[in-house]
Amino acid sequence: MSLSLKYGLSAASLVLSLGVASCTPEAGDPGVEYAPEMYESIPYEPLRQLTFNSVNSFGINERTPATGTVPRGKLAYFDHIPKDSVRIAERTLHNPYPYTKANVEEGQVLFSRYCQHCHGEKGDGMGPVGMKFKGVPNYANGAYKTMNDGHIFHVIEWGRNRMMPHGSQVNPEERWKIAMYVHVLQINNDPADLPKVVKVTGPTPDTDATMGNASVMTDGNNQKAEGKAGSHTMSNAPGQGNEGRNGSM
Repeated sequence: MSLSLKYGLSAASLVLSLGVASCTPEAGDPGVEYAPEMYESIPYEPLRQLTFNSVNSFGINERTPATGTVPRGKLAYFDHIPKDSVRIAERTLHNPYPYTKANVEEGQVLFSRYCQHCHGEKGDGMGPVGMKFKGVPNYANGAYKTMNDGHIFHVIEWGRNRMMPHGSQVNPEERWKIAMYVHVLQINNDPADLPKVVKVTGPTPDTDATMGNASVMTDGNNQKAEGKAGSHTMSNAPGQGNEGRNGSM
């Protein structure tokens, strides 16, 4: 046997042995991994649990958020209005975005993406899905013709009757812009009426509303403080906060 053949057979046997050793009948066991740090993160990841976490409570990576906090970027998601309380939404929610041509046109694009398949291009309920299942309202008829922004926003978020909720697909800013465009279709089921709802023709300065401050969407005269987070409110209990940390800035 030549030397090269001998070494070749030895190398092949070694590779085969490693392959057999790395295999396992357990579906959840990856077997022998080369450089596992390339696959599994050494730092703790909140949405991935591989081993017991000795630092956090209950041994899990994901931790419960602090009481009264709101996730970053989710401020406008919480309006504290129950899903079945569309009448409250009509009275208390107000569109924080100006009725500019750009905003209404963006609402038209969003409507075609999320709503048109049921409500139809003209908002007459004659979309492909609406024609098949029936019962989709015509925006220009009856009470639907007078739905305000708060009503439309709330129904998009939570759904109503046969309409499923779209809050997970359509963020708050997009809901307000869709509501703007629905007002176009309420006039006469005609997308060409878009210029009729434009109220602001020039650029508008940045305000709390345009920067996504959720408090701007509510009317303090009608909405009580019950059930709302007490941020920027001084504690009534002595020793439970001070003006610098728990009061008005």
